[in-house]
Amino acid sequence: MFQRRKKISRARQVGDFFWPSIGFKRSSKYVGYRLARLPGTPYSLAAGFAFGAAVSFTPFIGLHFILSGLLAWIFRANIIASALGTAIGNPWTFPFIWTLLYNVGHWMLGHDDGQGSFNEATMTFFFDKLWDGEWHQVSHIFFDVIHPMLVSCLPIAVIVWFIFFYPLRAIIRKFHAKRAKLIGFARQNNNIEGKSDSDNAGAEEK
Repeated sequence: MFQRRKKISRARQVGDFFWPSIGFKRSSKYVGYRLARLPGTPYSLAAGFAFGAAVSFTPFIGLHFILSGLLAWIFRANIIASALGTAIGNPWTFPFIWTLLYNVGHWMLGHDDGQGSFNEATMTFFFDKLWDGEWHQVSHIFFDVIHPMLVSCLPIAVIVWFIFFYPLRAIIRKFHAKRAKLIGFARQNNNIEGKSDSDNAGAEEK
């Protein structure tokens, strides 16, 4: 009933992640208002989501929920918000995230362009073999692909955390202040109406 009449293409969805068609300001406000409806302080909600987004920029597939929740617990952030933040990493954005990690990692390690086998293996294959204990089959992938990504993921994750945290905290603070103001007005009106009704009832008794 409330779905779009014309579905958005996958390419458009990926493009909206990196450059939202409604603009970064409106997009961040939308996410902020959705988060603000969760119970918690502006810090806990914004930090939780930021941890989820930051962890998405790591090669630890299958552990993003756990890692983001652990970080949220350590820093007293909202764990539910951290789970929502991991949505930043999804099948449409992971290829771009992994490419960024790989290229930045190679640059940080001082490797020549074209070194490694990023195009010859997938992250899923690596972790499947790793969980099965077949390290010997994926050791070359680790040194050629995973190692550069591990080197770059920490500084990139820190940058991503700050990119999400400060705008979301400001939006959530504004939302909470507006909601508190509306609640205050509602209570004041209820008190006035209640007092008026009691005065009328007293007058009738006289």
